[in-house]
Amino acid sequence: QVKLVESGGGLVQPGGSLRLSCAAPGFTFSTFAMRWYRQAPGKQRELVADINSGGNTNYADSVKDRFTISRDNAKNTVYLQMNSLKHEDTAVYSCNAYRTWPTREYWGQGTQVTVSS
Repeated sequence: QVKLVESGGGLVQPGGSLRLSCAAPGFTFSTFAMRWYRQAPGKQRELVADINSGGNTNYADSVKDRFTISRDNAKNTVYLQMNSLKHEDTAVYSCNAYRTWPTREYWGQGTQVTVSS
């Protein structure tokens, strides 16, 4: 079974930065699109950022110009650099790997990010 493992979450003050990592061993990482989702208490899961196999990126409007998604195919790892963090960024952040053909999708367990003064 393929398991994604997130790390790097924690407690930060507003305006601070945090870098999340997602390790994805055991599959052909470079052929997958990688995504970061987040879910705050009482809210739906939200797509934060994604990067496809070609390196193209997309971001939710709420995090544009603050977050950066990147990948290191040699390390089977995707990152989410989060800057200028706000209270509303507080959520559990989860990593997702997705491929359209053959269709396959993997998830991690998530890592908590709390932004509080």
